[in-house]
Amino acid sequence: MESAQDASKASVVIIHTFDALEKEILEFLSSKYPLVHAIGPLSLLLNKIPKENPLNTLDCNMWKEEAECLQRLNSNKHSSVLYVNFGSVIVLTPEQLGEFCWGIANSKHPFLWIIRPDLVDGKSSALPDEFLAETKDRGFLAGWCPQEKVLNHPSVGGFLTHSGWNSTTESLSSGVPMICWPVNADQQINCRYACSEWEVGLEIEQEVKRDEVERVVRDLMNGEQGKRLRKKAKYWKKLAEEATSEYGSSSLSTDQLVKILSASRN
Repeated sequence: MESAQDASKASVVIIHTFDALEKEILEFLSSKYPLVHAIGPLSLLLNKIPKENPLNTLDCNMWKEEAECLQRLNSNKHSSVLYVNFGSVIVLTPEQLGEFCWGIANSKHPFLWIIRPDLVDGKSSALPDEFLAETKDRGFLAGWCPQEKVLNHPSVGGFLTHSGWNSTTESLSSGVPMICWPVNADQQINCRYACSEWEVGLEIEQEVKRDEVERVVRDLMNGEQGKRLRKKAKYWKKLAEEATSEYGSSSLSTDQLVKILSASRN
């Protein structure tokens, strides 16, 4: 994020969000800066690019996606799978990995867990043999995946995330409630908004414990609280789709931004 001093020098401020999601913040910024453009969720805007457009050939993934993830999801019931991904940068300690392992295993829920080769600080990301044996019939592990497609798969009912902004907006765009475990940077703020303001998430304490993980997973996937969060997540999905529709706020803002940038080159 730009500093206030840098932003004050900018003629255009571009933010990856949409009007309905952060209305008060956008109104405040608009009172300070002449041109504020909310152009999100980007995942939904990008999906509207025609297939023949060269932009569709671009790939910004840091890891190779494993398409088998989607095939494995097909065999699960609607909203039954917990998707677990701590992003491309966050690193866990071996102790944290172990607590998440047994919390997820003890919840007895099907899951898809993204285990990067560098997920564990200074050590192998291999999971305990006992965990693999316990969850072999309901768990699937992958090094990376097409996250947007996974979140939009009908079998996915919850997302255990580090609350990075891209993951947060993709989850909102897909109508999937979250279990939030923020670590650093903007993740604490994103978590607070997801849990308290937008009412689509449950938070896990930083000092992760398997009993808490088990409880929160069950609450989200099966409990009454999870039903309320899922209903709210569907509400935000609808608003995100409206914002990126042909005459939605983000689409119009993007069109205006393109015109401004084009004019500045002439």
